[in-house]
Amino acid sequence: MSQYKFSAIKISFWVVIGTVSVLTAACKSEYHRKVEQELSSGIKQDSLFLGISFDMDRQTFFSHCWELNKKGLLKQGPKNMTIEYKVDELDYPAKMYFYPDFHKGRICEMPVTIQYEGWAPWNKNLSADSLQVDVLQLFKKWYGDDFMEIDHPEKGPAYVKVDGNRRISIFTTNDMNVSVLFTDLLLEEEVEKLRAEAVRKRRSQK
Repeated sequence: MSQYKFSAIKISFWVVIGTVSVLTAACKSEYHRKVEQELSSGIKQDSLFLGISFDMDRQTFFSHCWELNKKGLLKQGPKNMTIEYKVDELDYPAKMYFYPDFHKGRICEMPVTIQYEGWAPWNKNLSADSLQVDVLQLFKKWYGDDFMEIDHPEKGPAYVKVDGNRRISIFTTNDMNVSVLFTDLLLEEEVEKLRAEAVRKRRSQK
């Protein structure tokens, strides 16, 4: 698989928050000031979760996940190229699915999807809106309190935290799923240019 060929899930992340103009529609200047402040600090925050980090190479990532699999913490997800992790720290049992994007053989971004196991259209307390609130509270425990609320015109509230080079974005994609995107801001511009070029090439070949 090409590192710039996306699944439908990954594309949905970029439709919602792949550009600064969408991500920061409600408080653009505040967001930009925060990004400039964090990047100018020189601090690198590469830690993601479960011992996974930005800049981890493919083989190290696969070996690390295999060790977690042997411990019963991870298993293969239901969709191609996803990994499943059971989250026990929310109000209800939930599952988290993830698989990183690589740039030059190293992790540059981590798209994540979280859903309650007992979700059903009639079970409103397990809807994505409720789950997003729970995920936000959990992530505040994991990464700190200072998430910024962004009012997206189509997706509703989203939450963003910028910490050094690491951006964490939390938003809903449908009634069932909450999406989280970890982005290395030091590589974002370069990766976006390569993605745009890959899209242009695919279109020209049709």
